Amino acid sequence: MLLAKSAELRVGRWLEWVSRAFAYTGGVVLAGIALVTVVSIIGRFFLFAGLGPIKGDYEIVEMGSAVAIFAFMPFAQFKRAHVVVDIFTLRLPQRFQTFLGFMGDVLIALASGVILWRFWLGLAEKIPYGSEALRTALSMGYKPFFAETTYELSVPIWIPYSFAFVGAVLFFVVSLFTVWRSLNWTLEGREYQP
Repeated sequence: MLLAKSAELRVGRWLEWVSRAFAYTGGVVLAGIALVTVVSIIGRFFLFAGLGPIKGDYEIVEMGSAVAIFAFMPFAQFKRAHVVVDIFTLRLPQRFQTFLGFMGDVLIALASGVILWRFWLGLAEKIPYGSEALRTALSMGYKPFFAETTYELSVPIWIPYSFAFVGAVLFFVVSLFTVWRSLNWTLEGREYQP
């Protein structure tokens, strides 16, 4: 008795496409970070020639890294590409390995839910917009008096936070899907083979 196997396959194809697009976007952001770092280092090397580092390069790397990490997490979860220590489980029966995979997906779904919840509360502290009624309805707490910004570039912190939050939302959705998928695998008695 599988749980809506055809719906799982359709949702899985769509989530794989979306999470893959997020991962590619994260790769572009990471490549941009690398380019900024290289140009900034070259600028520091040629200080004598009037060049210099890129202003706010540390901030760019910091913000870009957060966005890239949360862009990669949904696809990593979809493909079960997180770090796994399976030295002891390889000798266990296939049925038990499948159950352990299911339990791992459940635990990651719980962790991604906590991450998303805490991320939402953190994002709410950064966004200085919205009426008190709206903020209360969305459990955002009190509105800050001013937008927190980065030191050198004065980028409002809520902007990169929002981009990373979208990745955290997708990570949570994909985590819930992988629980569904691995429950069906457990009921079938098989395990995912990458």
